[in-house]
Amino acid sequence: MKKREVLRLAGGRLLIVLALVVGLPLSLARAADESADVQRGGSAEETGSQQTVASTPVQAGAAIPDRLVVLTFDDSSKSHFTIVRPLLKEYGFGATFFITEGWDFAKNKTDYMTWDEIRQLHEDGFEIGNHTRDHLGITERTVGRLPEQLQAIADRCQEHGIPAPVSFAWPGNAWTPQAFDVLKQHGIVFARRGGAPEYPYEAGRGFAYQPGQDHPLLLPSAGDARPKWALQDLERAVQQARAGRIAILQFHGVPDTAHDWVSSSRVNFEAYLRYLQLQKCRVVSLRDLRRYVDVTQWPDDATTIIRQRQAELAAAADK
Repeated sequence: MKKREVLRLAGGRLLIVLALVVGLPLSLARAADESADVQRGGSAEETGSQQTVASTPVQAGAAIPDRLVVLTFDDSSKSHFTIVRPLLKEYGFGATFFITEGWDFAKNKTDYMTWDEIRQLHEDGFEIGNHTRDHLGITERTVGRLPEQLQAIADRCQEHGIPAPVSFAWPGNAWTPQAFDVLKQHGIVFARRGGAPEYPYEAGRGFAYQPGQDHPLLLPSAGDARPKWALQDLERAVQQARAGRIAILQFHGVPDTAHDWVSSSRVNFEAYLRYLQLQKCRVVSLRDLRRYVDVTQWPDDATTIIRQRQAELAAAADK
């Protein structure tokens, strides 16, 4: 029997087995096993998931449901095509893939996707986002180079029949508000950062996106997967997706054969997807948030909410 067939047959009981592997609390695993299994092939409403919608503009205004989750994948890893793509299609989940030609992308097709594979992701309905040509960290010193970095990826997308990206991920999670105007001029609607500065980068933790308070070009990652992540780390991030908040998750390769410090194992990743399904999460791409969020509403100060969270964390630590 093939591994995929074993996983399908295992159903909810797979989580009990994985509890010892990825740190799932046994109480949650047993509860998942006892819950009614969500059958594949149902509608988005039935499964709690949602296929990535086309890039046709939509009017914001839909109520933000609880358990709304965004999956994002950085750095053009080969495993995005070979492993992540078929798994997302199996679960019916949407996602955004942030593309860069940094490092040795041009010649190393063992660790990085080809543009034909990237185009296939687009044709499958997934979103292709911009991660700069050279994976350039954007700071006050480098922001002058951002226009050419954005345009290079947009041009490559056009060459391969992919729409110009409307989503951006800050390379290395470095960011500056000085880049906002440039991003806007290049058609970027949403830009995702990491969990810092509220949490240290190494923690892989973050806050859920709060529309109206977080700037659309400075969206926090509720979780940033690392090799030592376990299912409880994902659970902590996803459980924030309630009361109008949206959990944006950041992944790299599954595995990331070029950057092992941000890699996720396939076993863990499959457990994460199974958890999202069992929790009836609606899993979408970043661009899909236009259905729920008025992107013209920018806070007066993009860092106000960040300072508020830092103060809350400091106060909690002092107790």
